[in-house]
Amino acid sequence: MKKSLILLFAGLATLASMHLWAADIEMTVYKNPNCGCCDKWVDHLHQHDFSGTVVSLEDLQPIKQRFKIQGRYQSCHTGVVVAKQGEYIFEGHVPAEHVTAFLSNPPQDAIGLSVPGMPVGSPGMEMGDRKDYYQVLLLMRDGSSSVFAHVNK
Repeated sequence: MKKSLILLFAGLATLASMHLWAADIEMTVYKNPNCGCCDKWVDHLHQHDFSGTVVSLEDLQPIKQRFKIQGRYQSCHTGVVVAKQGEYIFEGHVPAEHVTAFLSNPPQDAIGLSVPGMPVGSPGMEMGDRKDYYQVLLLMRDGSSSVFAHVNK
């Protein structure tokens, strides 16, 4: 019983710190002005206490090139957070909980997270009850990636 209570309080403390962290996150989101799913992703971030700015651009390639986001990791929008540890990108429909987890302890030499493409069921890509499996990828400065999280598995 005592161990269960300790685990419960540890879990609650972690959730509370994640919520406080999200309230401090300001993200600039670069998106096409005609993309509705991008607007829904921004709404998802706001629902998780993120704030920031939306920059609408017809051509996002200069942004993707500036942040060195390779074609295989690209999606329809790019979020950028400037943190104490550096500047990080969040490409595509990355769930807010994974943005928060990443920013709470950014891996060394990481540039951010990506959800390539537009998987159904990801934030901003909801279609009823359908939720496709997808991976959130950890993007590294050297161009490599690894799986940061499995979603809807």
